[in-house]
Amino acid sequence: MRVRSAVKDRDRGQVTIEFLGMTPTIIVTLIALWQVVLVGYTFTLAGNAADEAVRAATAAEPDARQAACETAGLKHLSEAWRGGAEVTCGGSGYVTADVKLEVPILFPGTLSVPFPVRGHAGAVEEADADGASW
Repeated sequence: MRVRSAVKDRDRGQVTIEFLGMTPTIIVTLIALWQVVLVGYTFTLAGNAADEAVRAATAAEPDARQAACETAGLKHLSEAWRGGAEVTCGGSGYVTADVKLEVPILFPGTLSVPFPVRGHAGAVEEADADGASW
């Protein structure tokens, strides 16, 4: 009986020590997962912004295409992603839109990862009621 009691006393607090040892690993894992979520969300935003931009560009007259494209591409981006965003449109007949966004590190609106995320979309230019394109 006496030996069994000594073993129990020696193991007392072991779970607490192991948990404290694993806490940094748990925190680093959560930070890495959060960063992966931000990268994925930035890809989603870039794709959506490119879709919106090309949709607006195909409906605009050729001389107003870039302005309409940029306005529509930036419209739904929050300030954290809008700051370093670049929206460009081009083409005639088949219009394309390219959006480049910076991926934030941990918190949107702070530092950015050194590689940009790009979104690309294309659509056929709309025609007027007579069937002629702009």
